[in-house]
Amino acid sequence: MLKKVFGSAVFGVEATTVTVEVNVDSGIGYHLVGLPDNAIKESNFRIAAALQNNGYKIPGKKIIINMSPADLRKEGSAYDLTLAMGILSASKQIVAEHLEDFLIMGELSLDGSLQPIKGALPIAIKAREEGYKGFILPIQNVKEAAIVDGLEVYGVENIKQVINYFDKGEALEQTIIDTRKEFEKNLEFPEFDFSDVKGQESIKRCMEIAAAGGHNIILIGPPGAGKTMLAKRLPSILPPMTLHEALETTKIHSVVGRVKDSGLMAQRPFRSPHHTISDVALVGGGAYPQPGEISLSHNGVLFLDELPEFKRGVLEVMRQPLEDREVTISRAKFTVTYPSSFMLVASMNPSPSGYFNDPDAPVTSSPAEMQRYLSKISGPLLDRIDIHIEVTPVPFEKLSEERKGESSVDIRKRVTEARQIQTKRFESYENVHYNAQMSTKQIRVYCKLEEASKQLLKTAMERLNLSARAYDRILKVARTIADLEHSPNIKGNHISEAIQYRSLDRDGWLG
Repeated sequence: MLKKVFGSAVFGVEATTVTVEVNVDSGIGYHLVGLPDNAIKESNFRIAAALQNNGYKIPGKKIIINMSPADLRKEGSAYDLTLAMGILSASKQIVAEHLEDFLIMGELSLDGSLQPIKGALPIAIKAREEGYKGFILPIQNVKEAAIVDGLEVYGVENIKQVINYFDKGEALEQTIIDTRKEFEKNLEFPEFDFSDVKGQESIKRCMEIAAAGGHNIILIGPPGAGKTMLAKRLPSILPPMTLHEALETTKIHSVVGRVKDSGLMAQRPFRSPHHTISDVALVGGGAYPQPGEISLSHNGVLFLDELPEFKRGVLEVMRQPLEDREVTISRAKFTVTYPSSFMLVASMNPSPSGYFNDPDAPVTSSPAEMQRYLSKISGPLLDRIDIHIEVTPVPFEKLSEERKGESSVDIRKRVTEARQIQTKRFESYENVHYNAQMSTKQIRVYCKLEEASKQLLKTAMERLNLSARAYDRILKVARTIADLEHSPNIKGNHISEAIQYRSLDRDGWLG
């Protein structure tokens, strides 16, 4: 008897429906075809034990299972439940009239219990698109899949529940989540707050500008100056995620199995990979491509601490994603694209010893050593970072102050207001939402300068020998500073402040 059951394969952040055709006929043998990987080929042992332990069995007949489309590579153990239900139905051990109305996924343990799967959210979205009645999956992933409305989502703990649902009509509990209510409930502030930071007012101002315009920023300073402390607090002043951004972000994290019980992600991601990371782990890829750190930080912050310690090749692969805000992984048979619109926050010491050329420092480095250390980061990468700022150590008087600084809540209000101005400005553009995303053409439209401001920028360009990309970056930052002041036009003071934030472009920065 031939029976069809439906599962799904995830490529990139999109799902493709897989039709599992099970044919049980006279003869002997178990044949699984349709480009399965080793995890799927081994599934017959897990399925045999799970069925045996729940009062069923794999029939001693000729079983042919085809996973269609047959030229599409299938991977992972999430097809165990799909195959098992197909075998039971095709061998007439159960009656499952409505099996084809559901998409079924889950990894089986030997006792029949189910283990979580990856990619539940994109699979649920695809199931709704293709008109399936429901989606049956492990209970650990049920909140994640239930985000999708218009689809019945059933979380199960054991294969016995699924068998009884189809064969005996026993009800399964449907999980229903009010996505918007759940999302708004989780819009709380992160644990780190800017009120904990003593002094560093100019750096806080930089962080506010970076957050308001979505600009990349690099902090340069000696050990203990507060670079990491400031970077960790940046997500607390970013505007709350929209529902669309939350769904996009959850989708990526779902593909790598990082969502599970939490459902919809309401907090912007903050990723801080170690400097020993490989280029594949950073941008994504591998034999079976997976999102990298830059995609996992989509709509959030990617923090690279001690930037010169990262391998040069690893940093260079970020150039294109920083410009395009997506990364494309190409293989011989397929290509996948992951979104990667993130804010890059980097920190670094100015020299191997960690200190500026300061005679009072415990260990000093010569200007030549500092230059050699800084040259580990290429000019093209620095060009793509809008704001360069020096972080100096906080004096004792500031550290011992009892008074708390301005809180993240207050800063976030100003940032959100500035973002709202930008959202309105770019509402006619599909992929532009804030100033850092502006193209050269949009810069010419929205960053027009008065004659005095043009002259000021011209002088800075000539004196600092800035590139055309740095010119664009200065205009974008100046536009954000104007937005924070609710100014419709960019003025001279906005341009001069933006020029200040190009420390690494200045001649004689090393003293």
